[in-house]
This record gives sequence, C-alpha cells and structure tokens, in this order.
Amino acid sequence: IGLIETCTEKRVLKPFPRLTYDEAMERYGTDKPDLRFGLELHNLTELLRHTEFQAFRSVIESGGIVKAICLPDCAHYSRKQIDELTEYVKRFGAKGLATLAFTSDGIRSPIAKFLSETELNAIREHTGANTGDLVAIVADKPKIVNECLSRLRHRMGQELGLADPNLMAFAWVVDFPLLEWDEEEGRWNPSHHPFTAPREEDIPLLDTDPAKVRANCYDLVCNGNELASGSIRIHRRDLQDKIFKLLGYSDAEIQERFGHLLEAFEYGAPPHGGIAPGIDRLVMLLAGDETIRNVIAFPKNTAMVDLMFGAPSPVSEEQLRELHLQIVLDDEA
Repeated sequence: IGLIETCTEKRVLKPFPRLTYDEAMERYGTDKPDLRFGLELHNLTELLRHTEFQAFRSVIESGGIVKAICLPDCAHYSRKQIDELTEYVKRFGAKGLATLAFTSDGIRSPIAKFLSETELNAIREHTGANTGDLVAIVADKPKIVNECLSRLRHRMGQELGLADPNLMAFAWVVDFPLLEWDEEEGRWNPSHHPFTAPREEDIPLLDTDPAKVRANCYDLVCNGNELASGSIRIHRRDLQDKIFKLLGYSDAEIQERFGHLLEAFEYGAPPHGGIAPGIDRLVMLLAGDETIRNVIAFPKNTAMVDLMFGAPSPVSEEQLRELHLQIVLDDEA
C-alpha cells in the first residue's frame, strides 16, 4: 500500500475485503472480481422456479440457474446495441441474452409477455432496477451463466465509466473448493494443486462429500486480476495419501511418483505454506496497461520468440551431448 501511494497517484481501497469463493461466484460470477464498481449479479432461480416461461423453467428443472445483471441507465439501448451484447455473451457459451428495459412507458422486452406481472415485479425488486435501467438475464449451466455475466459485467463497467482507473480495489478470496469433478474423465481433479491442505473442519467430508471440501488456500485479487495465489500445504502422510487416492492414483503410482514425499512426512514435516505474487501484473496495473507483455522484462511475440535474446535458437551438438539430449524430428519418429 505504501509503495502504491508513495510512487503513484492511485488510491487504494482500504481495508481489503475478504470474500469466500462461493460469495465471489454468486455476486460477481468470477473468483477475481473487480470491486471498483457494483453491478452485482442477482440469482433469479428460485423466483422463476415455477414460471410458465419454458426457456427459464426447463433450464432450472435440468439443474441450471438463471441470473441477471442490472445495467443502470441502459433502458434506451437500441435493438442493435442489445444484439451486440447478445453476441458478446454467446462467445462465452450463452445461448442468448434476455433483456427487460424498465422505461417510463412500462417494460420493453420480447420476453415480458411470457412472464406474469408478479414475476416481473419480483425481478425488478430483486435486481433493484429503477426506471431507465436494463436488466440482462442468462439461463444455463452455472459455469456458463457465471462466465457470461462476469464478462458482461466487466465490459459494462468499462463502457459505463464505472471502473475508476486511479483506484486499486484489492480483495482476498478464500475457501476455494479443494476438488473439481471432471465430467469427461469421471474423476476428481485438484482445484489448486494436489498438495493443498483442506480446511481442518472439512477433512471428514473427504470420505462422504468431496465436492464440499474447502481448500486452505487464498488469492489476492485487484481490479479483476489475480495478483497473488498461495496455500497451506499438506504435511501429514495419511492425509496426502487420501488425496492422491481421491484423484485416482493407484498405490503403485503413488509410491513411484510421490514415495519420497510421503516418506519425508513420516519424519515430522512442519505445517508450511506460502504465497506467490505476480509482480508483473501489479506493475501492469500501476502503469495503466492492459497486458503484461508491455511490462515484463523479456516479452515474447506472437510466435513465442524472445526478440531480445533471440530465443529459442539452435543449439550445438556439443551442448546436446553435455545434457544427454537428442533431437528427433517428426519424420524420424
């Protein structure tokens, strides 16, 4: 904070708020929210669970959700502007974007006729929409809905001039899920890495409901960017072994790949952890840039070439022999 306030004219939002992962996803649709402005997401799933509008009801009945974002003073948007927003969210998986424009002459919307007056009033109250506001709604699987609306939120925060470029809005995000279920592979994957410790009180859930286990990890985010990420590591053999088995490793694989680590734990490894800051991203924000390519020490071009050092470059046979490496071309493989 001192560095930022001393070396730049930017202001720092203090104190840093702390959000759980679930709270961040529910309110902002992302685990690295930009807190310089509001535009929070609103969950309409329960309000519309028994709606007669099949486009929403079918999604809810199949396990999906319906969420909305209220865009202030956007009720005047033309059909063309709304179509542009619709095409934008489609890029991230949405099948469409439903809108309700609350004007002084009433509600302007292609879906209003499918919703009851009670439902329309409930949506307006739940989203806090005022006359002149536009409510944008996405219905789909939770992951798609959150991704689409978080992207739309970020875009509109910029377009509406709500994101103050001179404000640094830091926040801690905690209580990430320890594991994620891979539908295609039919197995659990670590959300962070396989050595992250679970929250102590959640350890019993590893045997009954792994999806509810929270990780003892934490991220520092700022203005929609992850600036640092860290965790407390597992230091007990029995717990690490249980995690490996949940991830689908056999006893033989565990011993072959991680036997040295598990053996070390038997000698009394102390609790340990840390955090890795992304200094380049912080410099990017302080410089008012939009990409770290312009601030990192040795940027690469689109061909992944480091122009300063001319890397990658050919190596000599002597260097290959020294490292016991051999180059095998595709046509020789």
